[in-house]
Amino acid sequence: MQSLPFIAWCLNHLNYWVIACLMAIESSFIPFPSEVVIPPAAYLAASQQGGLNVFLVVVFGTLGALLGAFVNYGLALWLGRPIVYSFAGSRLGHLCLLDKAKVEKAERYFVRHGKLATLVGRLVPAVRQLISIPAGLAKMSIGKFALYTAIGAGVWNTVLAAIGYWLAGVVPYEELDATVAHYEVYIKLVMVLIGVAAVAYLIYKGIRGKG
Repeated sequence: MQSLPFIAWCLNHLNYWVIACLMAIESSFIPFPSEVVIPPAAYLAASQQGGLNVFLVVVFGTLGALLGAFVNYGLALWLGRPIVYSFAGSRLGHLCLLDKAKVEKAERYFVRHGKLATLVGRLVPAVRQLISIPAGLAKMSIGKFALYTAIGAGVWNTVLAAIGYWLAGVVPYEELDATVAHYEVYIKLVMVLIGVAAVAYLIYKGIRGKG
């Protein structure tokens, strides 16, 4: 493992608690790709290295994502819109790859798709990490927020785990980090397609309900 040291570090230190912690970071406003956590963990589970179980990889990854989402939700609920947008426009916010345009995009997405946006939005790159913020600003029911977030994060992590599990049969361990990096754009494309399909289904369901 030489091309991407951080991915190599993850592969050498992954356990269920590390997975949950990294996914909590990924699900908050701190920029961090889930693609370097779940696929490698599923790879290790499939190759029977590290004592991991692929089902528990998804479970702990989803629990971590839910924890990170609660951070965004709680901060937005407690701080309110003016402070959230002020932080997004600050230098610290920019260091976290956050800006007002991204928060506005997430809030428009939430307004357009309603509370189910917390589910569908988890499948849309560039929206998924921030969709918890407008949910907090709108004071969404914490029970529904937790349910929709867990389902969306669970679907996302299941797809990533399936990719990692499949790679175990076709990619040598020494080439895993480079392969994950190479296919990262395709992984995101799959997620976009799933998100588009979910949005299309919700639109269809809404039109059918009005008919």
